[in-house]
Amino acid sequence: MTHEFKNIVDAYQKAKGQGLKTVLATVVDLDGSSYRKPGVRMLILENGSMIGAVSGGCVEKDILKQSEAVFVSGQSKMMTYDGRFRLGCEGILYILLEVFQPNNSFMEAFAICLKQRAHFTMNSYFLKTEGVHSGIGTHAVFNNDKHRLSGQINGFTKKTETQSLFSEDMPPCFKLMIFGAEHDAVQLCQFAALSGWEVSVYAGPMESKTSDNFIGANDFHSMSPEAVDLRGVDDQTAIMIMTHSFAKDLKYLMCIKDTDPVYIGLLGPTHKRENLLTHLLEYHPEIEDDFIDKIHGPAGLNIGAETPQEIAVSIISEILALIRFQEPMHLNKKLGGIHDLINNKAPLVK
Repeated sequence: MTHEFKNIVDAYQKAKGQGLKTVLATVVDLDGSSYRKPGVRMLILENGSMIGAVSGGCVEKDILKQSEAVFVSGQSKMMTYDGRFRLGCEGILYILLEVFQPNNSFMEAFAICLKQRAHFTMNSYFLKTEGVHSGIGTHAVFNNDKHRLSGQINGFTKKTETQSLFSEDMPPCFKLMIFGAEHDAVQLCQFAALSGWEVSVYAGPMESKTSDNFIGANDFHSMSPEAVDLRGVDDQTAIMIMTHSFAKDLKYLMCIKDTDPVYIGLLGPTHKRENLLTHLLEYHPEIEDDFIDKIHGPAGLNIGAETPQEIAVSIISEILALIRFQEPMHLNKKLGGIHDLINNKAPLVK
């Protein structure tokens, strides 16, 4: 969700530069099932443009129409969307519409939060009744400082007896670090960026490819493995080693041995992984088993991938299954809802 909200803030800044007002729509509650869950957001611009989506495309037109009153009055309102009668499959969505006009204090705090890869909280106060209501709206909390999204600070200090509260922890944007600069790395970068992940690419100093080859990358570095800055590696970080060189792969493995990412992927066959681990343990026999357990090689799910694009899908699918605590399977074989967690654990990233 964090990367979607980041896109909304970026879109707001562009709209502000064009003199356009904006309204934020947030799904704050749900009765039944839906394409997306509470916490999904979209931004509506005064000219009718929309950034993001809260459904597969069926609800957005109604939100656009309902937002017209918010643009005129500036007052927050609730709307509901009953998909059971319109679509035959969805439940009732409760959607909060409010003016989106964060002030400079919010923008500064949000930028620092993203840079430091810190968690923050989004608190939305609402009622499950359609119409305009006083006291409803959203604030973001950065280090206990509250910033109301309409521009005020310290709004909505607590909910009233009649209000409901939707509170959401917002983790750092999920990050993928790619070590390697061959064609398959280019494809993985693009697919990961389309998934909303932050992507950092690390190529050797003698590689021919440049940042222009890696569409969607947040940053591109041409340096030796020993020079890579690993301070930002956390539990919202996946690492993919795919240099097509045994020696280089081993160097990257040795460099990241003291980090704690959620996933480490190795490109290549099983015997390559075993050889890499053998050499790694010879150089560093003190490495913890937890680190070894994070290494997936060959990286990816068994979907019959052959092309670089298909391999990218396979790798991203494995990472998603891991961080969402899901056992890969055909959805038509799954008991319960599509989004139900198999082992009832909370996902590592949203």
